[in-house]
Amino acid sequence: MEMITDGMIKNEIKTRIEELTKLQQKDGSWSFCFEGGIMTDAFMIILLRSLNMGDEENLIKKLTRRIVDQQSRNGIWKAYPDERDGNLSATVQAYIALLYSGHYRREHPILKKAELFIRKKGGLSNTHFMTKWMLAANGLYRWPKLFYIPMTFLLIPPTFPLNFFQLSTYARIHFIPMMVAANKKFSIQSPYTPNVDHLIVRTSSTKLGEWDLTSTGRSIDYLTIEMKKLLNVPSYLHRLGYEKAERYMLKRIEDDGTLLSYASATFFMVYSLLALGYKKNSLHIQKAIDGLKGLVSDRCHGTHLENSTSTIWDTALICYALQEANVRIDSQVIKNSTNFLLSKQHVKKGDWMLHNRFIDPGGWGFSHNNTINPDNDDTSAALRAISRRALASKDYQEAWYKGVTYLLSMQNADGGWGAFEKNTNFELLAYLPLDHAQDAAIDSSTADLTGRILEFLGHFAGLTHHHPSVNAGVSWLLNNQEPNGSWYGRWGVCYIYGTWAAVTGLAAVGVSPDHPAIKKAITWLESIQHQDGGWGESCLSSVRKQYVPLHISTPSQASWALDTLIQAGCRKRQSVKKGLQYLVQESNSKESLTYPTGIGLPEQFYINYHSYNYIFPLLALAHYAKKT
Repeated sequence: MEMITDGMIKNEIKTRIEELTKLQQKDGSWSFCFEGGIMTDAFMIILLRSLNMGDEENLIKKLTRRIVDQQSRNGIWKAYPDERDGNLSATVQAYIALLYSGHYRREHPILKKAELFIRKKGGLSNTHFMTKWMLAANGLYRWPKLFYIPMTFLLIPPTFPLNFFQLSTYARIHFIPMMVAANKKFSIQSPYTPNVDHLIVRTSSTKLGEWDLTSTGRSIDYLTIEMKKLLNVPSYLHRLGYEKAERYMLKRIEDDGTLLSYASATFFMVYSLLALGYKKNSLHIQKAIDGLKGLVSDRCHGTHLENSTSTIWDTALICYALQEANVRIDSQVIKNSTNFLLSKQHVKKGDWMLHNRFIDPGGWGFSHNNTINPDNDDTSAALRAISRRALASKDYQEAWYKGVTYLLSMQNADGGWGAFEKNTNFELLAYLPLDHAQDAAIDSSTADLTGRILEFLGHFAGLTHHHPSVNAGVSWLLNNQEPNGSWYGRWGVCYIYGTWAAVTGLAAVGVSPDHPAIKKAITWLESIQHQDGGWGESCLSSVRKQYVPLHISTPSQASWALDTLIQAGCRKRQSVKKGLQYLVQESNSKESLTYPTGIGLPEQFYINYHSYNYIFPLLALAHYAKKT
């Protein structure tokens, strides 16, 4: 193996800068694929066929082709490549979608293999909550008889201890349309609707298509009691609850017709509007369908319906990485990208204001079409990207100060930062009888968000651990370190991601590299380095909530680990030299480039950011060159 020299690293940085410059769009953005699993592709086929939209045959064929291409050799579908036993929900989604497509019948060998797997795993009743909901909305599965969340829940003022706005933004925007359709026991069928009774496995404890909401095993006595109280209010209040749900959705439709820019929420909204009496050719439903079509990309290893675009996230991170690699701020590539980001700063008030009333908008969202749902990670990323231009431009200064003010105001009472809102971490809601409610229902402080925000505040706002807000963030991180020295990252895979964010954040605000927490983290990172010099972690970590090694190294995870070591003052260590060697010489295998290293929902939705293999290797190499 050739020894890596500073000259080789300089050439590698130059090559990567040139690659990214060529990929920039005319508007200054970068548009990489945000590749999820097959859920959105499957749901789109089911929706189009259920609405009997025959003019979409070409799109259905393309989506069908990708679903088939994603099938494993043994006839199953997985949420991530090394998921040993396959994924029941993904396999059911694929199976049902292929039947709806009209291009596959139950007797086809592809579906016969899948059918055996589904039945072996317990059938439809063991699928994820969202999958069961989609099946029920399309008349393929019975709604649970006793399932009814009173719509009056939406009428409880946010000042009450238990109210709908204690749920996370992400949960609310999905649950409201799901509640409407489920409460009304709505279902739609068309000539394309298949019969899937053969996928319902009967046992002594379940009846045909019975939906058991107690299967999660969580205790929800308190919630049940409160919901029963709401059932006894006058009927006109229940009607007001439905009206509130309808207004909630309609007010959060983006200009392209999607609900808060998410494909998943938009699917659910279409069914809920149908349940409320809207016709399938109504303006809102047609715009929603058009918005979903707008999320279809042909750059995702086939044609794929992205759950959202990652344009703002990718553009902010790339713009920042290029500047860290010494691309001049007066260069056209930086000017164009920062101008694009400036145009995307939010000016509307969104749900975040319910828990943060006295702050003006100033954040950024994740997607190009996101105008009312900013998040703290994208805000800190965009602020990194425009910070240097803010030194010389009044427009950028004003945007920067608005953004920093907004970001500081979003700190949780416990000292950390969550993703979308402030203090929406009502832990009782994590006991809702829904799969992974603890990951979706509440928006708690996380190590990755807290660490990355501290890193921005230290490097670009000049704040240290002596600042009260920063000190509270540092304390949160130190109190939430794992016994082995790592931190869990909620939005990336997983402990490598969280540890990178935490250590670089602590270092940026002046915590010494000799601090026991940082030394312990470095020891852990070096202990999991692979023989090839890289690092790799399985998506299974997010399920088990403990580090699970991956049999290969991935460029993004190797870059996170390497950047952590560099920022913590370990530049001269052998582990860093081996890591550099991996990035420069061995990080281009197809398997390592396509492994998902982002998380939407554990066990169900993992993300292969096509941008990450460009961004993070460049960032780690640039930071190494700076230290040198």
